[in-house]
Amino acid sequence: MSNPILNERSFAKVVERSAGEAGWAAPRANQQQFKAPISDGPVSPYASVDTMTASGTASAGLLLTLLLMASALFGWTSVSEAVDGAVQFPAWTIGGALSGFVVALVLTFKPTLSRVLAPVYAIAQGVFVGAISKVFNTAYDGIVLQAVGITLGVFVVMLVLYRTGVIRVTDKMRRTIIGATLGVAVFYGVSLLFSLFGADISFFNSSSSLGILFSLLVAGLAAMNLALDFDFIERGEQAGLPKHFEWYAAFGLLVTMVWLYLEILRLLAKLRDR
Repeated sequence: MSNPILNERSFAKVVERSAGEAGWAAPRANQQQFKAPISDGPVSPYASVDTMTASGTASAGLLLTLLLMASALFGWTSVSEAVDGAVQFPAWTIGGALSGFVVALVLTFKPTLSRVLAPVYAIAQGVFVGAISKVFNTAYDGIVLQAVGITLGVFVVMLVLYRTGVIRVTDKMRRTIIGATLGVAVFYGVSLLFSLFGADISFFNSSSSLGILFSLLVAGLAAMNLALDFDFIERGEQAGLPKHFEWYAAFGLLVTMVWLYLEILRLLAKLRDR
């Protein structure tokens, strides 16, 4: 599911808090100011090294991706394949998905813990992603390589479209995408709850035209969330957010990428069943 933390409210809250805090060298209100009689010429503005940058976010994102890939390899090898082609999915790997959900909730309220919890999410979620990928690849040979390639392709296309200004994130667009994402999250949650009581909302899991259309729409929504992630990173750098927001933003971007990959994996599986 999409990143739960890179939203407008959290961004505005941090910017407001940062703007209201005086720097370490800021003069006090009741302190008399000394006015120099002469000028030594123009002075370069001071730029703090403890603020968020796009390059720092990219470095954090690369590290998180490597951690996710390493743990995904472990999850892949944890799934044993029987002689008849069936697989034995280890139930403990579901704990990775649950751990990722808990981490997302914690970081929603404590973004300062991103440097510690973001790697935890990457490792835990990677185990689940690797295991579920092995299950899909056993049923549909080569589907994982296709899904990874398409996911990376979508990421590059969305980044190019955003950087060239073809896609411009406006307030209306941001509200629409966030609202639609929350709607999909609620739908998935209700479907999971119904399944625990024996009910089955099967259309979005089937390979019917409606099921394929649903997967296309959700995958497209995940792709549009990438634009929101890029916008958050760019605005965060311009606003001079604290350094830990590099990990906060990298974590949100990784959440979106995992969601996009899983949706593409499901879509390809439906197309194989046609």
